[in-house]
Amino acid sequence: MLADIVEHLICPVCGDGLALGERALGCPRGHAFDLARQGYVSLLTGSQAPGTADSAAMVAARADFLGAGHFAPLADAVADACHTAPRAGKVIADAGAGTGYYLARVLDRLPYAAGIALDVSKHAARRAARAHARLGAVVADVWRPLPLRGGSVDVLLNVFAPRNGAEFARVLRRDGTLVVVTPTPRHLEPLVERLGLLSVDESKERRMAESLSGHFTETGRRTYEFPMALDRAAVEAVVGMGPSAWHTESDDIRRKITELAESSEVTASFHLSTFESRS
Repeated sequence: MLADIVEHLICPVCGDGLALGERALGCPRGHAFDLARQGYVSLLTGSQAPGTADSAAMVAARADFLGAGHFAPLADAVADACHTAPRAGKVIADAGAGTGYYLARVLDRLPYAAGIALDVSKHAARRAARAHARLGAVVADVWRPLPLRGGSVDVLLNVFAPRNGAEFARVLRRDGTLVVVTPTPRHLEPLVERLGLLSVDESKERRMAESLSGHFTETGRRTYEFPMALDRAAVEAVVGMGPSAWHTESDDIRRKITELAESSEVTASFHLSTFESRS
């Protein structure tokens, strides 16, 4: 709930602290941000969210796929990484939280922690607000200054989401931990080739390192890989929740999915890296 995290939020306009009112968050300078009836708040300034915000259909596909447990081994690995972090403290934030699936799993392992789910999509924030009793959902853009107090976060998650090294370093405690998950080039084999999906760029790891190198030092990395048996509905969901949903013709994808066997064995493959601040 927002009441659990409001002390860690700041006004995106002036940087002052925020207080929770009956219908809005407000700062001492009079800036106010309405509470959505679904339980989240938007601290995104400007008239529109970026075009990269996940649509309602993408978020629904993600909720269906994750809710079926297909990525449960990854969620457990993320929770383990947070639980064993040097400072598995009171505040866990997820930059690019989506539906709040991974953050909720972490909070299950850390009974005294509060979770802050940050996502640029209001559709994702609606889902995240219901993901866990100790989770507060905020609409925010990772490419802009995050509406969080400096040094307020003990563990910061970043799962399949953009990375803003400078802001991540600002909001993390000096002894905090950054947990980053990225797909490997083997992720979703053989669907990528069969359906003509976007493949993982071989230089993705290099770009991740560059985005964080000025602020963080990598302290560990593991690769997690496991098979998934997906029926056609699950295949359509995993395609619809990812970047291919933006870049492929949906009718063509659906036709190719109907040509698949009733169940397809698909590889899930991820790198999970942990980082500590250089400062």
